[in-house]
Amino acid sequence: MKDMQYQNIVAAIDGSKATIPVLTAAVKSAIQNHAHLDLLTIEQIGQITDGYITDKTVSSDQTYSLVQATEERLEDLKMRAWKMGLLDVSIHIRFGNPKQVIAKDFPKDHHNDLIVIGTTGLSSVERFVLGSVTNYVNRNALCDVLVVRTEDNN
Repeated sequence: MKDMQYQNIVAAIDGSKATIPVLTAAVKSAIQNHAHLDLLTIEQIGQITDGYITDKTVSSDQTYSLVQATEERLEDLKMRAWKMGLLDVSIHIRFGNPKQVIAKDFPKDHHNDLIVIGTTGLSSVERFVLGSVTNYVNRNALCDVLVVRTEDNN
């Protein structure tokens, strides 16, 4: 079996407690492979709130505020990656279904050969209703997947 060398790694960032472990694993993999790192977060209009699916309309001002806050979070994570020694980092915000975007759309568009994703994000009720993004990505991704476990999932 030949050694794998990844060139374009994507870290799926959801703002959960898995964010820092995912970032750390992705940065280490990128440094080890001399690879580019994409930090990706997916925003959904009509996201689940308090365990319930909402379909309330989101104004353009609310969308703009959401994107601004998300961009600031991703810029902070990019700075962390730089401090860890990785300078080749890009940030991306996409709208849509996280399962589809992470597993297929984004890796196809950005030629990613490794997805780094965490095991937490949704509550148990949300996971039951929607299904686990991590499980879907692990089964359907167009490239290799590295699943990062948090302390709660060990």
